[in-house]
Amino acid sequence: MSQNSVKKVVLAYSGGLDTSVILKWLEDEYQCEVVTFTADLGQGEEVEPAREKAKQMGIKEIYIDDLKEEFVRDFVFPMFRANTIYEGEYLLGTSIARPLISKRLIEIARETGADAISHGATGKGNDQVRFELGAYALNPEIKIIAPWREWDLLSREKLMAYAEQHGIPVEMKQGKKSPYSMDANLLHISYEGGILEDPWNEPEESMWRWSVSPENAPDKAQYIELSYEKGDITAINGKAMTPATILAELNRIGGEHGIGRLDIVENRYVGMKSRGCYETPGGTIMLKAHRAIESITLDREVAHLKDDLMPRYATLIYNGYWWSPEREMMQQMIDASQTVVNGVVRLKLYKGNVEVVGRKSNDSLFDESIATFEDDAGAYDQKDAEGYIKLNALRLRIAGKKGR
Repeated sequence: MSQNSVKKVVLAYSGGLDTSVILKWLEDEYQCEVVTFTADLGQGEEVEPAREKAKQMGIKEIYIDDLKEEFVRDFVFPMFRANTIYEGEYLLGTSIARPLISKRLIEIARETGADAISHGATGKGNDQVRFELGAYALNPEIKIIAPWREWDLLSREKLMAYAEQHGIPVEMKQGKKSPYSMDANLLHISYEGGILEDPWNEPEESMWRWSVSPENAPDKAQYIELSYEKGDITAINGKAMTPATILAELNRIGGEHGIGRLDIVENRYVGMKSRGCYETPGGTIMLKAHRAIESITLDREVAHLKDDLMPRYATLIYNGYWWSPEREMMQQMIDASQTVVNGVVRLKLYKGNVEVVGRKSNDSLFDESIATFEDDAGAYDQKDAEGYIKLNALRLRIAGKKGR
């Protein structure tokens, strides 16, 4: 990319060391104006200091956006309608935040007349792919600057030296290296690096931020009821809440009971394996409850088809294809299935466990008169099963006669 071709760039800016160095580096290397964008996705940290930091560095156009409700309503909830997990465990807390950030970067570039965007994702990770696939889908002509793929500041020590050389204010300079690389939003918090780089090492208890250990969780179980409308939670214990408030409250409740800790080695899209630890208390509760309400409201073949498609859907999100036509097509089908997913689920939370202990719905397909082990008064003729079994066994019997 010709550096002279960039006049103004929108930077995804946290105010931390990496993006503060990137801000100055962009000004020096590209001789361009920088617009900063900081997203509040419920990461639990103040975002306003990023505004002051950007002002100190002479930035004139500063965006600080509260995106919590949009994040949960338009990204987290649609993903959970599909019961989405990647590689059998990961609830995609980092992955699902990236398309929203890409969307807002492109919107701000349009609003400010910027001709480029920039991010602080490294050349080893998935986030560079997610940010850029999303950006190109929303603006095919956008220019993207990824400093980690261009510069030689490839260590924390070099970044610190650059910051000192250029007078960039950096807080928390106590240590040379932070023990973990963390990413947080309203759905989860992730941990990588440090002792976690050896997959044999158990995470330190002091690492976890949102949850108590199951051993230290309350000795008494807590019961909660979640109300569903069209596949989305609308109330907790009968109290209506907004999507972001619901997720925040489930995080609080789940964290108190040691729910949602995860330690996995995942396959990154860029080709390497990566060990990460995650806290997703609210999401863990949501997944269990959503499957429970679907179990009584969805037709068997609809439910099974959703389960067949889910790994593909999860991979699309993990790899950064939220804005792809195939994901949008699958979402339409998933959402159509959710029109009957209404009702209430009762859950028991105890020492890291989420148990479904009740579910009810006016759209339930569960027929007690048929399912009962007692006299069903002719609702189901058990003799019908004989012919059904023999027809389905026909090919097996033929193969058996041939010794196969």
